Amino acid sequence: MKKHIALSAIVVGLLGSVNVQAAEDLSTMFSEGKTSGQIRTFYINRDDNTKAGNQIATAVGGHLKYETAAYKGLSLGAAFHTTNRILQGLEDDVMGPNTTLLKNDGSSYSILGEAFIQYNAKDLGTKTTFKMGRQMLNTPLAGADDARMIPNMFEAYVLTNSDISNTTVVAAHVTKFAAGTFANAYNGGIVGATGGYTSVAGNTAKYQGEFTNMGTWAVGKETAGVSTVGAIFKNDNFKVQLWDYYAYDILNAVYAQVDAKWKCLLSDSVKPFASVQFIKEDGMGSVASVKDIDSMYWGAKVGAGIGGFKAYVAYSQQSDAEAGKSLENSTITPWGGMPAFTQGMVTRHMFLAGTKATKVAATYSFKEHGVNLSATGYYASFDMDANSGYGTARTAKEPGFDVIYYPDVVKKLQLRVRGNFPTDFGDNRDWSEYRFIANYNF
Repeated sequence: MKKHIALSAIVVGLLGSVNVQAAEDLSTMFSEGKTSGQIRTFYINRDDNTKAGNQIATAVGGHLKYETAAYKGLSLGAAFHTTNRILQGLEDDVMGPNTTLLKNDGSSYSILGEAFIQYNAKDLGTKTTFKMGRQMLNTPLAGADDARMIPNMFEAYVLTNSDISNTTVVAAHVTKFAAGTFANAYNGGIVGATGGYTSVAGNTAKYQGEFTNMGTWAVGKETAGVSTVGAIFKNDNFKVQLWDYYAYDILNAVYAQVDAKWKCLLSDSVKPFASVQFIKEDGMGSVASVKDIDSMYWGAKVGAGIGGFKAYVAYSQQSDAEAGKSLENSTITPWGGMPAFTQGMVTRHMFLAGTKATKVAATYSFKEHGVNLSATGYYASFDMDANSGYGTARTAKEPGFDVIYYPDVVKKLQLRVRGNFPTDFGDNRDWSEYRFIANYNF
């Protein structure tokens, strides 16, 4: 309650400082605001060999966002997100709907996902912005993970500065998390914790559709949230980023990534690129399940493009797995962060203890042929340790494809067809999954 009162006081203070000729200026601030959004239709069909029938769902939804024009650097914004099940009578409900498009119980739901105040200090001679309230974040270890109908969202205070040439510095404190629909792919445990979501069974069903304390969501204990600092340097051929996440009473996580591209000495038409990434986590506090985390993940990717064709190969390795320490030796990502080069469309085993993962992927763009279409094929494999905490020692595999088309006849419409076909995802568990998605942005 005290936090809400404090937030209200800040809002009133900011608006009060906006000068008393207010009526006219505030009116212009709202009348010149902008509305944007997306309408999304999503169909998913999974044929899982461990289930009695297909898991199917069709949903229509998206988001509607309004943001005021800035007055003396101050602006306000809000976004409403929704997902609604349709065609229920035409789908096979033997196993119930595929809830990754819906609420955990298979119902439709809506949420005020964004409601923020933003201040841009450019009139003070600095490239600094401050944003507080409900908002979307896209950082390596806390992100939207917009893989289904409603993305993850956060309640946070975010300061961003780019005064230094080619450099962006971010400082943030995040207090609450609202899990999106993809969270329903997991129900806690080690697969949930390493797949981008909570380790606590039942948390998704309990908290989905509302903003929940960061610690309560992640490990079942209320905490002071997560403070993070990041720095990103980028020029034409080189990018480096370094982040530190201090999750109070849970862990400290460091993320680093370097990306580079250069001219090929043999041919100007070949565009090589390479990347490396690193995550180090150290547990702390009193929560038994995470206080002893001591894990490290690293990955590398190298590839090249020529014309409309681009391909790469990636490899990653997680800390060695010790008997009885599967979670302690894993990389956990409870708040939607999923930066790994080797992740599949659905398989995210690369963060499990002892896993060595490989991925190859190739994309061809038909733009130079006058068609705004791209097609991607990939194959990922995960060599898993007997002490990973998720089944026996085995190699889980996932081939798949992703086709994206922007038709000329309807501007801002994206049509997408995706498929994934994991084998040995769990012990003796395989499936085939197809998705058809239409996104219309406005």
